[in-house]
Amino acid sequence: MARSVYVTSAEGHTGKSSVALGLIELLAAQVRVGVFRPIARDDEQPDSVLELLLQHDGVDLDYEQCIGVTYDAVHADPDAALAEIIGRYRKMESLCDVVVIVGSDYTDVAGPTELSYNARIAANLGSAVVLVVSALHRQVDEVRQMVEIATGELRAGHAEVVAVITNRADPDQLEPLRRELAAAQDSQHPIPTWVMPDVPLLSAPTLANLQTAVDGRLVAGDVELLEREAESTIVGGMTMDHILDRLVDGAVVVVPGDRSDVVLAVVAAHASENFPSLAGLILNGGFEPSPQVSRLIAGLPQRLPIVATDLGTYDTARTVAETKGLLSKGSQRKLDTARATFAQHVDGAELLRAVDLPRSGVVTPLMFEYDLIERARSQRKTIVLPEGEDDRILRAASTLISRDVADLVILGDDAAIRARGSELGLDLGPARILSTSDPELRERFAEAYAEVRAHRGMTLDRAREIVVDVSYFGTMMVQLGLADGMVSGAMHTTAHTIKPSFEIIKTVPGVSIVSSVFFMCLADRVLVYGDCAVNPDPSAEQLADIAISSAATAKQFGVEPRVAMLSYSTGSSGSGADVDKVRIATEMVHERAPELVVDGPIQYDAAVDASVGQQKLPGSQVAGQATVFIFPDLNTGNNTYKAVQRSSGAVAVGPVLQGLNKPVNDLSRGALVQDIVNTVAITAIQAQGRGELTGGTSA
Repeated sequence: MARSVYVTSAEGHTGKSSVALGLIELLAAQVRVGVFRPIARDDEQPDSVLELLLQHDGVDLDYEQCIGVTYDAVHADPDAALAEIIGRYRKMESLCDVVVIVGSDYTDVAGPTELSYNARIAANLGSAVVLVVSALHRQVDEVRQMVEIATGELRAGHAEVVAVITNRADPDQLEPLRRELAAAQDSQHPIPTWVMPDVPLLSAPTLANLQTAVDGRLVAGDVELLEREAESTIVGGMTMDHILDRLVDGAVVVVPGDRSDVVLAVVAAHASENFPSLAGLILNGGFEPSPQVSRLIAGLPQRLPIVATDLGTYDTARTVAETKGLLSKGSQRKLDTARATFAQHVDGAELLRAVDLPRSGVVTPLMFEYDLIERARSQRKTIVLPEGEDDRILRAASTLISRDVADLVILGDDAAIRARGSELGLDLGPARILSTSDPELRERFAEAYAEVRAHRGMTLDRAREIVVDVSYFGTMMVQLGLADGMVSGAMHTTAHTIKPSFEIIKTVPGVSIVSSVFFMCLADRVLVYGDCAVNPDPSAEQLADIAISSAATAKQFGVEPRVAMLSYSTGSSGSGADVDKVRIATEMVHERAPELVVDGPIQYDAAVDASVGQQKLPGSQVAGQATVFIFPDLNTGNNTYKAVQRSSGAVAVGPVLQGLNKPVNDLSRGALVQDIVNTVAITAIQAQGRGELTGGTSA
């Protein structure tokens, strides 16, 4: 039977979904997580909280598996509804190690028995209860009273309250609240208690939400920017000068559509570097810009979304003010903020102890990714991202910053990158943005590059031309100690990304070749495949290098290396040049790294399947239990990793380069934001074993 955590509250709008998301993020690193929603509003409209949580990468369940009953069913017959809830829950719990259950939202006609009914559900499911209490617009003693009343009600219903999270607190009152709630605890049986601040962004609607609410239509601007949050509202019923004085970052401006002067002023202000970056403009009254004004707007260097609605000023402003935004997968900034707020203010290790959740013996893809993030942030390194013009890089940078994964240097024009980040609603504040045209760095890098390549006839003038290329510039930063590692390739080929590192950084002493591995995250474990991205046809000696490097990489990332040297035959059963190459390479590995557990030649089935391995290579420590797979050539390796990825649903993390003196890693040009985040974390971890920066981070 799965352990379950029941997240509940005594009222609506407590930010319960943010807490549930934080819990899933925490738990998915340890166990297989499920989600259950015992009570939803109705059968016709999907439950938005459940949809959000099911979109988390750590949850692999269908919507129908995770829903209980409707409010109508509870009103009609509470006992029958409870029986139905329990039955539905029991059907899905076997698929998980732990289930996060999210209680009712008080969005129906709330009654005094709603919390007690949640207590009954929790008690019948044997769930550990995490109580969420809102501190919004409440004094410290009022929050304490709410906690006491709610915990008393839950205990009266035989529910086990294991933790209390007070959410939406005034940031200036966090410490007084902590002290007050700690003092009110039963000294014999204290309940872990945490306080999270109110973050207005989390309840801010996107411009798309507002467009739907006012039944509007997009008449100009970038459709992608409709997902930016509107953090405040300005009603433009005043002159142009006064409106300009009131503009703030992230604001949406509501103005009559026939006020062309104000419309143009707001659009121009958004495009100007001297004014804040706005979320959008809503034109009310059923008016749209005249053809002349529309032509003028179209020629301005701006992408501000402009929405037109038929509502009047009062109804538009009221609707905008009343529209609340929900957490959703499409709102990266909100999700990053919610996760970061939970991680910063809730002690994850203590919460896991409170709910008594043992760590699972399996390693899921999300567990592996979470471990990457935690290890990277434990000893922050500086990573340079050369492709600042790519929105994916900027989105990944915002996530990395919010989660404190690494210190970032982004190459590109500072004003342009920060303006685009603001348009996308991203936080790039802590990132350092450098231009490759910086005269001081350009000259320093050119001199160093000319010296490194002097044996090839490199001149200083030619070096000055080369080092302004983003890949060379970033690589020189790593080489000279201005960054610990580099991640590139979202906009450039693999050759363009890694060629400078071959020329400048070079290989680790004793290693003849730079190679790569993929971490293949299967449903229950992580395997290491090498080389699947760099070397077309390695020699026996190079194959031995790849095996030793791959084993070291595996160990660095928590995979105990048992190395299979793959071929089309196992043991001494086959012959031929290809098999002989693998046999010789295996012998070289035994000689050069006798501590490694390695066997070969061995076929893939014998390496992964215990029964086949016992048959084909009895007594082997690798057969049937290999964790590191060394392919004889790039054709075999590249096709195999893609076949496994596509046919099994495995998550392929990589390629991760190995053998270089300092870490540089390549991205696929189709890389997703999460791929970039993972690769930066991997690069930072690789850098952690290489000491501190040798040249400082100031240029």
